[in-house]
Amino acid sequence: MLKKHAQILIGCIRFTDVILAMAAWLLSYVLRFRTGWFLPADVPPIRYYFFVLPVVAVVWPVVFDIFQMYTPKRNISLWQEFFQIIKATFMAILVLLSLSFFYRDHVYSRLVFVLFFLLSLCLIFLDRILLRKLLRFLRVRGYNLKHVLIVGAGETGQRLAQKIADSTWTGFSLIGWIDDYLKPGDTICGKEILGNCAMTGEIIDRYKIEQVFIALPIRAYQRLAYLLKKLEQETVDVRIAPNIYQALTLNASIEDFDGMPIINLTESPIYGWNRVLKRIFDIVVSAFALVLTAPLMAVLTALVRMSSPGPVFFRQKRYGIAGKEFYVYKLRSMVVTEQDVADKLQAKREDGRITPVGRFLRRTSLDELPQLYNVLRGQMSIVGPRPHPLYLDEKHRLLLETYMWRYKVKPGITGWAQVNGWRGETDTLEKMKKRIEHDIYYIEHWSLWFDLKILWLTVWKGLLNKNAY
Repeated sequence: MLKKHAQILIGCIRFTDVILAMAAWLLSYVLRFRTGWFLPADVPPIRYYFFVLPVVAVVWPVVFDIFQMYTPKRNISLWQEFFQIIKATFMAILVLLSLSFFYRDHVYSRLVFVLFFLLSLCLIFLDRILLRKLLRFLRVRGYNLKHVLIVGAGETGQRLAQKIADSTWTGFSLIGWIDDYLKPGDTICGKEILGNCAMTGEIIDRYKIEQVFIALPIRAYQRLAYLLKKLEQETVDVRIAPNIYQALTLNASIEDFDGMPIINLTESPIYGWNRVLKRIFDIVVSAFALVLTAPLMAVLTALVRMSSPGPVFFRQKRYGIAGKEFYVYKLRSMVVTEQDVADKLQAKREDGRITPVGRFLRRTSLDELPQLYNVLRGQMSIVGPRPHPLYLDEKHRLLLETYMWRYKVKPGITGWAQVNGWRGETDTLEKMKKRIEHDIYYIEHWSLWFDLKILWLTVWKGLLNKNAY
């Protein structure tokens, strides 16, 4: 996102949100006490409700910032934005309601807060609809457009062109391309090749270019240096889109390290307070589940012991977060075999090693219950990428480039891949690739709500699965 060109727009949106929230608060008072639509009540002086307006003016932009409501997003639908507004508004109301308890001079009507939630939600959402229509109206008619030139028509340049086309709020209009390996007049993404790098100054003057995006591959370093030297003589804004982002990206970002820009290519979103929240979630859920399933566990351990000779629990080394090894625990579902065989042979459909009780345990995923103990110890999470046997890790880390990214977070009892049907035997590279794609998606999009969604889906469709055998 090019924040420089969004600052004025974002500032206007922020200001409008505050005004609409304050208007909704006062309107809620009027509807509750002045219209006669609700049960009669003593009408409090409106000055008590005016006292709340400065608090609303502070709480709303802060909470909406936390929920990234003022971060421009590409390719987000109106309804996706609506659900974001619901979450942000609800949290802002909770904060306001909590603060109201500390004000002793007046007890605010709870019905006013309910009306406030509905009105502020409707007004802010209506404002977003009108904003979208206004921007579309202005951009279609060519107002306030900035002429853009992209140097390099390769994969990175084409991705950038698509982003510009999708991000109409920026007001950028792609005029064409500069490329040394394509002939002038060729068309890429609907725009013409205007010339090569030697013609940059001439093209900028001819087409009134205001922004130049350089999207050259890393191997073209010398060409980049030459181009930057030529652009020193121009007044255009110059931006570089490094193609290292597409080489390795896991929550890629740029941060400032004492004045030096550092590009993070692979980074988990689960750090800081997010890590604390996830750990609390794991402890609460695992402790509750262990207590709740204790009678069932006692019955299952007795059945396992009677099913075949051997220990009740099966343990096996797996990789955890940052590749640290730990022992994962399961209820034993197979006859006892040598550890080397157990460690290197995945369960197959109609596997003769599986006991009758074990087949039931595996089909219902009840053999995974002891892993709640792993969660309580901090070795696993309730939700996360499923840990694989070590031999599978060693095999696939060489075949799939992003395979080990899954160990940037704690492995889980259930995960996004499992609730989408990618569980069971990974006898082909394609199956493992699909599982890894879902694991990476989970890491990139992690949130506490996402964990709750996966947990819900696990209960309803993940416990019994045709691929569990």
